[in-house]
Amino acid sequence: MGLIDLIKVSKKYGDKDILKEVSVSINDKDRISIIGQNGCGKSTLMKIVNNLVELDDGKLVKQGDVSVEYVHQAPVFPNQKVVDYMHDSMTELKELADEYNEVVKLLENDVENEDLLHKSSNLANKLDFYDAWNMDNKVNILIEHFELEKLQNRLINTLSGGEQKRVALASVMLKKSDILFLDEPTNHLDVYMVKFLEEYLRKKNKTIVFVSHDRYFIDELANRIFEVENGLIRIYNGNYAEYLHKKAMLIEQKTKENNNMLTLLRTEEEWLQRGVKARRKRDEGRKNRVLALRGSTKANTSEIRAMSSALKKEQIKAPPVHKQSKRKVLFDIKNLVLKQGGKLLIDGFEGRILQKDKLAIVGKNGCGKSTFLKALLSQVPFEGRIKVGEFKIGYFDQGRNMLDDEKNLLETFCPMGGDTIQVNGKNMHVYGYLKKFLFPKEFLDKKIKSLSGGEKNRVALALLFSKDTDCLILDEPTNDLDIATINILEEYLIGYKGSVLLVSHDRYFVDKIASKLLVIEHCKIETSYLKYSDYLDLEISIKELKEIEIEQEKLEPKVLVEEIKKSKSRKFSYKEKIEYESLNKEIEELEKEIKEMNETLSDPLKYEEIGIGKLSSMLAEANENYNKKVDRFLELEEKVLLI
Repeated sequence: MGLIDLIKVSKKYGDKDILKEVSVSINDKDRISIIGQNGCGKSTLMKIVNNLVELDDGKLVKQGDVSVEYVHQAPVFPNQKVVDYMHDSMTELKELADEYNEVVKLLENDVENEDLLHKSSNLANKLDFYDAWNMDNKVNILIEHFELEKLQNRLINTLSGGEQKRVALASVMLKKSDILFLDEPTNHLDVYMVKFLEEYLRKKNKTIVFVSHDRYFIDELANRIFEVENGLIRIYNGNYAEYLHKKAMLIEQKTKENNNMLTLLRTEEEWLQRGVKARRKRDEGRKNRVLALRGSTKANTSEIRAMSSALKKEQIKAPPVHKQSKRKVLFDIKNLVLKQGGKLLIDGFEGRILQKDKLAIVGKNGCGKSTFLKALLSQVPFEGRIKVGEFKIGYFDQGRNMLDDEKNLLETFCPMGGDTIQVNGKNMHVYGYLKKFLFPKEFLDKKIKSLSGGEKNRVALALLFSKDTDCLILDEPTNDLDIATINILEEYLIGYKGSVLLVSHDRYFVDKIASKLLVIEHCKIETSYLKYSDYLDLEISIKELKEIEIEQEKLEPKVLVEEIKKSKSRKFSYKEKIEYESLNKEIEELEKEIKEMNETLSDPLKYEEIGIGKLSSMLAEANENYNKKVDRFLELEEKVLLI
């Protein structure tokens, strides 16, 4: 028996089976991610487990002493100030701490009392489990990282939906709970808040069950995945990368009609494994150097500053050097100044956006990302000059203004009548096209206003992609989308021949699509050619180094860290230089070979020619060779960074 068990649970809404005789357990230390298409029943499952929805059939069994907290997508609050609500959230844990302090006082006068010793030990273990030793410090950390400082004295009911979500997440961390249920916790958070939440939850002892479409968040946090599909739940042990691998194996065992999905899954698995492995390996050396500095009380602040400066240079990495044909200028920007409500957002940016650029505008909430896109489209006032070339733009805005709520899907895609549309110069039946965006035939006569937020986003994206465009401008396109739809969106954008300018807090999505970043910080825009997740990892290391520098300045250090001395003394030989330069090309060639072999494995006609046993052996050998070369490349890269 688990902490919570569902036994042959069934639930229907109208004629639709949401769950059909489902049996699952939630166990101690589980970190479960619930995934599946929008409308499949993920949130319903969360509500069932929290006794918010009645069962049609089956049984819900909970251990009696298990305490549960649940953060809804749209939490409800009392009419209370933010700071008061957060302090009230700590009531149970403060009572626990007070009880412990009373027992400790009693022990001062009766140190051999076995009952008191036993009680103090139990209470101490509970305080450890709930991380409840320094609650006031915990409140300050949560207020800082969820950016609630300016909202502390506001009534919660006067806040926006996104601000309320941040209050809900911060306050639930202060409550006494054994199991934490989070429904789309990363919605309305910027990437910095998501990374903080990810790290914070990973350090917790408690059981966590969450619904999310943020694949890095799932990959870092989950140790089990519940996939809800057609009323059933399939359980995968492991994180998102392991889920992809096991799901691909499962589909491979089924019929040929799943070949497209198998190819998509394999591409996703290959991309994730390669990117995450390389990043973690690369980060390891850098983090070790940071830890070496932190671990010494004799570190020289000049050494810390030198390393911080090197990391900043790496962050604003130069573009890859390769020959390319002359590209047209889409936007030529001179001395751009952007303001909103009297607040300066961007001060004097100059740059060009070229044909075939795929770039992401990134930064904290409120820094001006969406306003920058609107300035390019002349939708907001600005100072300076934006010269726009002659090309066709497709724009996806967060408000989905391109949709008319009173029209149905057929009228939306065929406003002049009929049932066919032209996509990329080809005539297609509107149902055949919408099927690619996971819409069943019965949706054609549904009005836009009757659709969910995620369904409206899918319609808006499908409509945008049916147009003839040279440049796509996308403002938070992944909001309200499930992972399956995001995969479709990514596949389209990767194959798109035009330019892509996007704003998104989804690190995984940005990593896959963007080859260039425009980073907005302190009213300035800097360009980086790093993957977004790499940029953020470097940012964390730079912040840690700043903290170490402040610590070391207090100690007036005079001696360099020995570990860094040793590292810097290593010479980069001519032989290693040649090896380093050749490895990059060899790795690229191996990636192509591995991709081709994976594609062959998904096509029975091809793999039968070679023999599946021989092909699998070749693939295993290529993967092993690839991993060795990547490890060696990253080892040499560490030396390069220290020179």
